[in-house]
Amino acid sequence: MADSARTPHATGFPAEGRCSYYVEKKKRFCRMVVAAGKRFCGEHAGAAEEENARKRILCPLDPKHTVYEDQLAKHLKKCNSREKPKPDFFIQDINAGLKDETEIPEQLVPISSLPEDQLENLIKKLRKASEGLNSTLKDHIMSHPALYDALNDPKNGDSATKHLKQQASILGNIEKLKLLGPRRCFVEFGAGKGKLSHWVDIALKDAEKVHFILVEKVTTRFKVDGKHRKKNSVFERLQIDIQHLCLNKIPVLREGKLPVVGIGKHLCGVATDLALRCLVETYAASFEERNEEPLAKRIKNDKTEKEINTLAKEGNEKNVPEKWTPVAGIVIALCCHHRCDWRHYVGKEYFRALGLGAVEFHYFQRMSSWATCGMQKTSFEASNITTKRKDNQNDDSEEHDEGGYRVTDDSSESLPGLLTVEEKKKIGHLCKLLIDQGRIQYLQQKGFNPALQYYTDPLVSLENVLLTALPIHSSPETTA
Repeated sequence: MADSARTPHATGFPAEGRCSYYVEKKKRFCRMVVAAGKRFCGEHAGAAEEENARKRILCPLDPKHTVYEDQLAKHLKKCNSREKPKPDFFIQDINAGLKDETEIPEQLVPISSLPEDQLENLIKKLRKASEGLNSTLKDHIMSHPALYDALNDPKNGDSATKHLKQQASILGNIEKLKLLGPRRCFVEFGAGKGKLSHWVDIALKDAEKVHFILVEKVTTRFKVDGKHRKKNSVFERLQIDIQHLCLNKIPVLREGKLPVVGIGKHLCGVATDLALRCLVETYAASFEERNEEPLAKRIKNDKTEKEINTLAKEGNEKNVPEKWTPVAGIVIALCCHHRCDWRHYVGKEYFRALGLGAVEFHYFQRMSSWATCGMQKTSFEASNITTKRKDNQNDDSEEHDEGGYRVTDDSSESLPGLLTVEEKKKIGHLCKLLIDQGRIQYLQQKGFNPALQYYTDPLVSLENVLLTALPIHSSPETTA
């Protein structure tokens, strides 16, 4: 019996101490632990004869689980799906951007339903707006010694190797920009399992005063940040949508003592815009407002004369720039431009200057998926491809193995006979480039020196563009 309990799939028996309810959908027994003397877990207790007298109902907060009807009131007080008090760093829609209802038409038809002349006109506008843009980016495909052993592990599968190569290149680019160092805070947006921060921490070795803030709006399993025990680095995970995140309300950043480095791997569509606004607008701008008065006046209120002289001396020795920003740099791997949103997009001013608006943006972001979809088909008429949306900003189920997209039988975006696969691919790349160019202009206006580059081979990931940005006042060495 002990052997059969250990191999329930082979024998048809539940594991010892586990629920006896057979989950038909999963073709296995429930694995929940049961109470002493019981055969079923609380979720499936209704299946047990002794529990038939009590009725279980769907939880009103989350219909994915059930609860005894006579214990509903008690359950609602402790249910994990109940609304919890908002933390100080939660400010509703602080990074959302302005909402202009007049710009968005009530209903936009799918691309496949557009008249041919309207689609041709959209493509003409795209090509005209893209004139002068360099569609071929520089290769910055790099690696880092911190991942050497992991990359050469024979146990790795293809998926693991692909993601390690991307993480190694992102890490190499962070180091090249001289952002990999002590006394700073790395904010990983769309952190998922936290693997990018993990490798940054490994690369930093024993660097002092390093703080990691991992931002992810969904509950994530198999997180790696909980495994770190280094005394010089601290990991803090925030379960929050970037749209509502106010960084200067986080205690470690409240006083602005640690320069922030914003990082992210495959930060899907709108999440990139929210993260950029969170860093260079919400956080940096609020910091500048707090520090408008001269340094001597700011510190005189709570410092002795001796301390003031010491601070002044240290400032001279370090040659601190006159215009200092709390954001030391940004390194974000982009993806899923089809998931952008006009309201949240940071490049609206750039689009308007080109004579484009919300309608054009909507269709361009939809067409951006053509850059990574439909390339396995022999003709456009056969390419019935759409994108599979995800609820979270960065699904770390080793995200985007196919460039962020999945092939389905939905033909809602197909345009039979109008474009070849190669033409469709080029148009998709132009859409992505134009959307990213709006982000570049936004960062330039906010006092940064941004750049786009390829950070990995397209055979590793079709989403292979890295956005980097440094403050304009950074030294020439930093931008080399």
